[in-house]
Amino acid sequence: MTDRLDLTFLGHSTVLLEAEGLRVLTDPVLLDRTAGLRRVPTALDARLHQGIDVAVISHLHLDHFDVRSLRLLGPDVRVVVPPAAAALVRSLGFSRVDELAPGQALELGSLSITATEAAHGGFRPPFGPRATAVGYLFETPHSRVYFAGDTDLFPGMADIGEDLDVALLPVWGWGPRLGPGHLDPARASAAVGLLRPRATVPIHWGTLWPFGLGRVRPGRLSEPPLEFAARSATANPARAVLVTPPGERVSLA
Repeated sequence: MTDRLDLTFLGHSTVLLEAEGLRVLTDPVLLDRTAGLRRVPTALDARLHQGIDVAVISHLHLDHFDVRSLRLLGPDVRVVVPPAAAALVRSLGFSRVDELAPGQALELGSLSITATEAAHGGFRPPFGPRATAVGYLFETPHSRVYFAGDTDLFPGMADIGEDLDVALLPVWGWGPRLGPGHLDPARASAAVGLLRPRATVPIHWGTLWPFGLGRVRPGRLSEPPLEFAARSATANPARAVLVTPPGERVSLA
């Protein structure tokens, strides 16, 4: 499928991508608690987020842009953000900040990171900037990986999917209900039809749960990726689905 590529699903929207000698982390949420949410799976091994070269932020919502988690990576980590987010990140003490609008790319050796469109709000509550939400396409001489961040379906997905090895697609959220601007299992299956990846890793599930709700509808922690896999197997039988528990390496073999 892909050469010299390793993926580890750390939970929610956080994925460690290792390619071309670089360690890239998407939407780092690494701690046991964040923004009124608690981490349900076992705490992460700190070695999984050490030595990170680049952190990419899809948007500024609290469950994707966690300041305490970002600071665990060190002040010298390179941070890639969507439009209107750079000033906030620099104000937090990070000096190596690249702002990418959809279609713009950052070249890091033989790894290219291109921002893509996303159909999702980007406002930072309660008083933060109204930044754009984006996804990212990671390209090397050997592989193409699409990280959707948070998004609903949008027509441009079909343009992203040319010769795509892996799609990292959200299939749920952080509680018993899912708000607008997200993919649920059915819509994620439709996204696979547009993107046409060789394999899809469902993300944005099974990790975070609100304090005070206990286990209201606990099936929402485990059912979405299985429902997505079943739907995609029917609608997209030639496209593999790699359901991977939070905190574990994705088996690309």
